[in-house]
Amino acid sequence: MDPGFDDAGIFFSDNLGDNDMIADLNNTRQLFKRKFKQFIRSFYTGNFVYTYRDTLRRHYNLGCNYLEVAVNDVASFDSELAEQLLKSPSEYIPIFEDATKEALFEIIQGKPNEGDDTIPDIQLIIKSQSNTTNIRELKSEQMSDLIKVSGIIIAASSIKSKATRICLQCRGCRTTLNNIPIRPGLEGYALPRKCNTEQAGRPACPLDPYFIVPDKCRCVDFQVLKLQESPDSVPNGELPRHLTLYVDRELCDKTVPGNKVTVTGIYAIKKAAKSKSERNGPKVNVGIRQPYLRVVGLDVDEEGTGRNVMSQFTPDEEEEFRQLAASSDVYEKIAKSIAPSIFGCEDMKKSIACLLFGGSRKRLPDGLTRRGDVNVLMLGDPGTAKSQLLKFVEQAAPIAVYTSGKGSSAAGLTASVMRDSISRNFVLEGGAMVLADGGVVCIDEFDKMREDDRVAIHEAMEQQTISIAKAGLTTTLNSRCSVLAAANSIYGRWDDTKGADNIDFMPTILSRFDMIYIVKDEHNEHRDKVLARHVMNLHSQSANDGAGGLNEGELSLSKLRRYITYCRQQCGPRLSEGAADKLKNQYVLMRGGIGTQERDSGKKSAIPITVRQLEAIVRISESLAKMKLLPFATESDVDEALRLFKASTMAAASSGSLAGAEGFTTDRDQELLSVIERQIKKRFVVGAQVSEQAILHDFVQQKFSEQSVSKVLYLMLRRGEIQYRMQRKMLYRLR
Repeated sequence: MDPGFDDAGIFFSDNLGDNDMIADLNNTRQLFKRKFKQFIRSFYTGNFVYTYRDTLRRHYNLGCNYLEVAVNDVASFDSELAEQLLKSPSEYIPIFEDATKEALFEIIQGKPNEGDDTIPDIQLIIKSQSNTTNIRELKSEQMSDLIKVSGIIIAASSIKSKATRICLQCRGCRTTLNNIPIRPGLEGYALPRKCNTEQAGRPACPLDPYFIVPDKCRCVDFQVLKLQESPDSVPNGELPRHLTLYVDRELCDKTVPGNKVTVTGIYAIKKAAKSKSERNGPKVNVGIRQPYLRVVGLDVDEEGTGRNVMSQFTPDEEEEFRQLAASSDVYEKIAKSIAPSIFGCEDMKKSIACLLFGGSRKRLPDGLTRRGDVNVLMLGDPGTAKSQLLKFVEQAAPIAVYTSGKGSSAAGLTASVMRDSISRNFVLEGGAMVLADGGVVCIDEFDKMREDDRVAIHEAMEQQTISIAKAGLTTTLNSRCSVLAAANSIYGRWDDTKGADNIDFMPTILSRFDMIYIVKDEHNEHRDKVLARHVMNLHSQSANDGAGGLNEGELSLSKLRRYITYCRQQCGPRLSEGAADKLKNQYVLMRGGIGTQERDSGKKSAIPITVRQLEAIVRISESLAKMKLLPFATESDVDEALRLFKASTMAAASSGSLAGAEGFTTDRDQELLSVIERQIKKRFVVGAQVSEQAILHDFVQQKFSEQSVSKVLYLMLRRGEIQYRMQRKMLYRLR
């Protein structure tokens, strides 16, 4: 066939038009490059402070190769320059980075630091004051524009390398192509299919001859993040949407999963990953691309429930917090500020204040650590504001995660192993207790959790680590968080006649809570009147003036959150010698049975205190000292900690509500249970089958309580010695 115009070897170009257009474009770019260099050198604020020139020099001396530029400053210097930056960021940001590098060369007068042969590339980080766009509102018209979105980081990849300039070599003729630029972002580079080098007497190079020479490539670090839209912007009944973020160079490792962030970036597209059916079958979805955001500016939000990255405090704030800590009624003020709209519950609110501030984490000389976080459990009737207290703590804590027992699995609370959709490798995604590291996990409907899922948080509550050994990944994650849990009785309302049968918790999980409150909705005419008046006042205030003002002696929510953050950062109190001696004496008294309760009742105490509860009192004492910014917990702190412990766990245990928990069973009860178990095993031989009602009836006739017999049968079922048969009517003994 004769070669025609379709032959790949024939090219046509309009030399006149194209060259003029390219020349004009280059002139425009050079003009804006000079303008931006002038902006860095000559922009100043009041009192002739040359902001960017001084910052650039300081960053270079510190080895930081970036410069933050505010779009408003560029607009005030030259509106046309800012317009080009907003309209064509992918084209003009590299030009402005070159201008910044040239400006740095002039500022340091061409003299690099010792050890630096050349001046490094400078990354331009853009700060925009424009309004944020919702992820749902991003459309194709905004492609390649500079946009600003906010949300929560839920996953982060490891740091990888991406080439900015590559060197290619031909397999056939060994010709090299040097310094081929690669566009930033998640788009790759298509290698040339043919080698254009022609040498007489040599055979033609094969198809696809080029390969990359890694040693001669220039690379930068990059990281891929996953951004989820904020919960308050998700419409009711819809799932939150996600957006992939591409960050590189100095922006890598600036954020971790759980952060609330505001991101400025270029809305770009990438090729969609091919599915298995597309790889082998016909090509479909050829023109379809997936959007992502190439980040050029990243701000971590320090407000709200996101992770606080060492908050900065102004001198005025620090002085205000010191004066607050020095006031004599700071403990009462903080307790009043905990959910002020909820009536009563003074001791519970004080315990929650201790939980928010926390004790001091200790690392012992042998390498072991003792937790400093306080765990609180609220058990009781519905309608007693337990969930409202949890919701308030989620807002007040600097870092908090709220979850419900029925909708939480073991993997969702601790950590899960997922397969990455791009690399197909297994990656680890942290759950609620990992995201709340350094904060509080609020678990509502704690009694509705499956037993297997509840067991998964045992290690996280005491050792404060989560050990993972799944899919070839063996690691340990930190979960240094407090747990605030709320649960109902298994009968719905609390039944005093049932005692320990109201709760279906293992002793191992109960002993990990420092304070356990039994919340009952008791009928009291005077209290009901006061409570009804309080609720009516709340509703009338909210109807009149929105949220209503603060009462005297209360702290605002934002101030309380900042004060908690300040105390946790600045203070790590220990027990003073006097307080330690007092606590030791109290411990000996309570263990020896010479406490107040023993003297009142005239019999041996039913609740011996264990070492785990002793450590709980130490943690509560330290948290009380931390509220006052004191270096040591005093005897008064120990007195208040003992009072709170007696009002919560000791009061609940003495009522018989926690019988069976670790350290909460009398010797007499244990002996009675052993007698019943021996009698059952003597009459109920291995392999026999007996009706449960017959066993209960037989023992009740012998003056044993039905509750004790049911408890023994329940324990034998858990140990696997007996099992139910015939629709739970008959019991069969296995061993």
